[in-house]
Amino acid sequence: MRTYLGEFEQLLLFALVELQNDAYGGRIRQAIEERTGRSLSPGAIYTALDRLETRKLVTSTLGDPTAQRGGKRKRYYRIEPEGLELLRRSHDALTRMAQGFAPKLEMP
Repeated sequence: MRTYLGEFEQLLLFALVELQNDAYGGRIRQAIEERTGRSLSPGAIYTALDRLETRKLVTSTLGDPTAQRGGKRKRYYRIEPEGLELLRRSHDALTRMAQGFAPKLEMP
């Protein structure tokens, strides 16, 4: 099993941390788009979330059916302790690696 996260996986896990109990596909997509300006397809989100769930980094549950959704139920996602630990380690590594680089990244 991989012990690192790709960039998109990190974005998804950060969104789950931010959204907590309101983390379903549409809200996850909105959170990432608002913070990054990236346009995401629902298929990309669900495919990556399925991979994270297979790795046991997230879990999902079905919510109650709602009239607004024609009786369909939303799938809610939650980050698991293993996912949170992997995200924390990834964040720490990137923070250490990027330390002091801001001036070097400016255009000449």
